[in-house]
Amino acid sequence: MTDASVAAQRILQLRSELDEHNYRYHVLDEPSIPDAEYDRLYHELKALEAEHPDLVTADSPTQRVGSMALSAFGQVKHEVPMLSLGNAFEETDLLDFDRRVHEGLDLPAGDLFGGGAEVEYSCEPKLDGLAVSLLYQDGLLVRGATRGDGTTGEDISANVRTIRNIPLKLKGEGWPAVLEVRGEVFMAKAGFEALNARQLEQGAKTFANPRNAAAGSLRQLDSKITASRPLEFCCYGIGLVEGDLPATHIGILEALKKWGMPISRELKLAKGVDECLAYYRDIGERRASLAYEIDGVVFKVNSLESQRELGFRAREPRWAIAHKFPAMEEMTELLDVEFQVGRTGAVTPVARLKPVKVAGVTVSNATLHNMDEVARLGLMIGDTVIIRRAGDVIPQVVQVVLDKRPEQARAVHIPEQCPVCGSHVERTQLVKRSKGKETLSEGAVYRCVGRLSCQAQLKQAIIHFVSRRAMDIEGLGDKTIEQLVDESLIASPADLYKLQYAQIIGLEGFAEVSSNKLLQAIQSSKKPALARFIYALGIPDVGEETAKVLARSLGTLERIQKALPEVLTYLPDIGLEVAYEIHSFFEDEHNQQVIASLLGECGLELQDQSELGAGFTACATLAGLLDKLNIPFVGPGGAQKLAERFQSLEALARADWLDMRQTLPEKQANAVREFFAAAGNLEKAQAIEAQLRDFGMHWQSEKKVVAGLPLAGQTWVLTGTLEAMSRDVAKEKLESLGAKVAGSVSAKTSCVVAGPGAGSKLAKANELGLNVLDEDQFLQALKGYGL
Repeated sequence: MTDASVAAQRILQLRSELDEHNYRYHVLDEPSIPDAEYDRLYHELKALEAEHPDLVTADSPTQRVGSMALSAFGQVKHEVPMLSLGNAFEETDLLDFDRRVHEGLDLPAGDLFGGGAEVEYSCEPKLDGLAVSLLYQDGLLVRGATRGDGTTGEDISANVRTIRNIPLKLKGEGWPAVLEVRGEVFMAKAGFEALNARQLEQGAKTFANPRNAAAGSLRQLDSKITASRPLEFCCYGIGLVEGDLPATHIGILEALKKWGMPISRELKLAKGVDECLAYYRDIGERRASLAYEIDGVVFKVNSLESQRELGFRAREPRWAIAHKFPAMEEMTELLDVEFQVGRTGAVTPVARLKPVKVAGVTVSNATLHNMDEVARLGLMIGDTVIIRRAGDVIPQVVQVVLDKRPEQARAVHIPEQCPVCGSHVERTQLVKRSKGKETLSEGAVYRCVGRLSCQAQLKQAIIHFVSRRAMDIEGLGDKTIEQLVDESLIASPADLYKLQYAQIIGLEGFAEVSSNKLLQAIQSSKKPALARFIYALGIPDVGEETAKVLARSLGTLERIQKALPEVLTYLPDIGLEVAYEIHSFFEDEHNQQVIASLLGECGLELQDQSELGAGFTACATLAGLLDKLNIPFVGPGGAQKLAERFQSLEALARADWLDMRQTLPEKQANAVREFFAAAGNLEKAQAIEAQLRDFGMHWQSEKKVVAGLPLAGQTWVLTGTLEAMSRDVAKEKLESLGAKVAGSVSAKTSCVVAGPGAGSKLAKANELGLNVLDEDQFLQALKGYGL
């Protein structure tokens, strides 16, 4: 046997031994040899690899020292989005979560006579670190990425390879060919203290807390710096998978542990919400003694089949929740209260504090929400206050220490004029609408009436207008918009489309190429989908989903602008208060001028405008209209009797006392006659009916078959990478055809579109025998529907 072959054999043996010792130390917490012996084996391997560089492989334990510094991180698109979790702060929040899980799974809930069905949950501490994704192919670590915005993260492969408890090669066998492991990179308390001590010795800046230290260390362009930091990794789940895994969350984590991945030593199975609460209390009591910082507990439905059935909301899974610990609190002095102005003109008080460290973070500002909160606290400038980091993130004032109030303490007053533009500040009025009457009360919010003449509102309105999910104008960041407003180059969203090259190149940070790119991006945004345009307008209480409902249901901007509040309530998920906000927005003369300018001289062309949604043709009934009129003492039953008796609004309004009394009891009959006798009520009812007829929603309108939407009632799932269009665009096209686009595959899924890189969703679809289209077939299907 040659020297080279002996060396190769010894290298393989040493790697195997060191990997086993790493596994025992980091994963099992059962070190089998002293540190000195580990170091001896490590240095022997390192010396042999130095003599035989051709035998060095990427998965060797020696390859954790870092590589050449990068100039920037590349981007990584997550095939399976890295979603955030909903939060519970009180026990009632967790009980509500458990109730929603039972309802979503159609399980019996407990009552006075029994405990009901118990859901199994996995329980583990919520580490205070940085979420990362690790991609293994054929058992080898090929990529590491940050969570980023959940859809796109940064490629930190060189850095994660330096973390000692992340296996460069999976242990054992049986792992999927493609396995994306997700977890938290963190820094233990001891490691954090040692790092800060070293920073002080070197005259360098110290870190505020372990989370900041971990995040800063992981995002170093020079991975040698990352290698010098005491980072650790803990796995909490998976993403993209091509292959078989156990059917429970805990089963998957145990399999990952067997393959060399570190998982939480506090992982536990709870049967029912009571055991979850007991686990939360136990961990809370031991929180200070743990070797690492945690800010709560994560509970997940253990069954993967149940997870798939529960599915997702827009930004979070319905089958998991983070139960946060009570925030840490400190005392400090309230130096002043200043007022900020938001996009809708809300004037919000902000506490300026004597800087104090709360949970490792220096806090000098805190939210006060509104003036009602100031009054509730009894807050005065100069007070000593207790500060809490709500959810360990947002600082807020929770209490005034009255015993420490100084004699010179001053009251907090809302300004009469806007601190930004000087316009009048007025208190909002709340309108409560019930049967036959409207009640006004004072709202908690004060607003600047300056609208877009107020620079603060203008800046925020335009920042929203150009955002990615609105008009999506790339290159118009917050600072650029602030410059444009401050330089009086724009005074409304319409002015963006009138910008000239000479104006842009004069801005800080802009040169010839960037100026031309911005102008091109503005021009490219001139053909927005109707739903995007509605969302971009920033109508109060109208988010993306409501904008889609308006666009899909009413079909054109003209109908949406004209729609009366009562007509808007025929649309799904639009209540009367939101309907009044929409109607009021489009009635506003200034808003009308901006929209007219955008669609006129600015040349915007709205896409996807269409006829009234087929499901809303002839959707109204006379009984339904009467019920929406809020006639005192007349509910849906009484409205139905009136509709059946009189058949039309005119006949009802002309009805004599005898006819009315034969239809309804005396009290209700009197209420109907008095309602239509009151000034304006009949005219209002006639206006609603006329609009229902104009839109095609009237009961006498021609009824269209809902099947006019070819995918109505179907649920589709998108997985993998779509190359011809983004997933957002594909989702919009499917929704325009009536389909619901879900985030998980189940037996109720109608079709799965699988692009390159499709993993577990595709496997599940094949297992269930579902219809699966590749991207070419999907595009052909869209073409067949005229898209």
